[in-house]
Amino acid sequence: MTSYKETLEWLYQQLPMFSRTGAAAYKPGLQTSEQLDAHFGHPHTKFRSIHVAGTNGKGSTSHLLAAMLQSAGYRTGLYTSPHLVDFRERMRIDGEMIPEKDVIDFVERFRKCGYEGHPSFFELTMMMAFDWFAKKRVDFAVIEVGMGGRLDSTNIITPELSVITNISKDHTQFLGSTLAEIAAEKAGIIKPGVPAVVGEASEEVREVFEMKASEAGTTILFAEDIRPLQSCKPDPRGGLACKSPVAGGDFYCGLGGDYQKKNINTVLTALVEMRRIGIEISDEAAADGMARVCETTGLAGRWMKIGDSPLSICDTGHNEAGITYTMQQLECTASALGGKKHIVIGFVADKAIDDIIRLLPHDAEYYITQAAIPRALAAEALAEKLREAGLIGNVYPNPAAAYEAARENAAGNDVVYVGGSTFIVADVLAALNTTPL
Repeated sequence: MTSYKETLEWLYQQLPMFSRTGAAAYKPGLQTSEQLDAHFGHPHTKFRSIHVAGTNGKGSTSHLLAAMLQSAGYRTGLYTSPHLVDFRERMRIDGEMIPEKDVIDFVERFRKCGYEGHPSFFELTMMMAFDWFAKKRVDFAVIEVGMGGRLDSTNIITPELSVITNISKDHTQFLGSTLAEIAAEKAGIIKPGVPAVVGEASEEVREVFEMKASEAGTTILFAEDIRPLQSCKPDPRGGLACKSPVAGGDFYCGLGGDYQKKNINTVLTALVEMRRIGIEISDEAAADGMARVCETTGLAGRWMKIGDSPLSICDTGHNEAGITYTMQQLECTASALGGKKHIVIGFVADKAIDDIIRLLPHDAEYYITQAAIPRALAAEALAEKLREAGLIGNVYPNPAAAYEAARENAAGNDVVYVGGSTFIVADVLAALNTTPL
């Protein structure tokens, strides 16, 4: 029997994986997913689902929704990407990762099933999740879109609710160069008769969503219109103290970071719609899910504390909007502590990083590195771009070395921030042996 390690090596070597190799692995369209789905007996039809798209926040939103469903007593699947440390993070049931044996068994079944197509890594991984969810008889599965929406392989599902968090410029080489074009791709998850919730939408983007909902003959609710989140502020426990009548008044959210306010507002709006269509989640279950989201779903890498004295934070925000929010949060944190900022940073090579670099603070010391993936932007190339922008720092061979140097150089009241790319965060967490539970 093939080992788990050998199975993963086959997945990585035989199937193109966008998160590691980039554009060469991007495969838009639903044909392969539909063929695989038929081959495995249409597993996605055997459970109810919620579909989540968006440029930023879709991971946090997906985990919050899954946590609330779990707290309400539903057996809940969760499919997200990419993983940080362990491949099995991509699929969970009630917070538990898929067992290694189930990964091995599915891949062996696929290799013996006679399917003659060539799925991408994402297509086959998605089908593995759907097959496992069906086999384990989940009540609901929260499904995060990989990229875009209209042509994303997850779009074979017909969910109970479609959620789109926001629109920002990311993956423009695939999704379009304007916000309206990107919105049109993400609006592709809106389906006839399936209500939709949108977190944030500028006027031009709002029109795209309204038109798509009208064409589909379905309802659409904008979180910015109803604003169920009445107040939200930092809590000493590390998360956010919130107030909303939708969740019974005062409640605690276990996710830190000021940017989570928008995600919480989106999730509460989705909760309103879920209740309207008959998905029963009490105020108590909603509040409990919000409070224990990290423990119950294994969410990691969102304004996550990884060290004390100096305070060390990692965050997977990696595009203009995400970096804007995290840099604002970093400035607030450093000011409150009265210390300096130390930033461990790296990017993938296919990002339009010039616009991101303009968002980085000049009063920080930079520890420049690259992740251990083919897509990584060479640290020396990034260092040159940072120097041109007037940002000062040294190059380190890997994220773990960069993080160690930042910790050594920082004073006790300074802040160390790790980010720029999901894969920089992943490499540091792996070096710290901090695997999401």
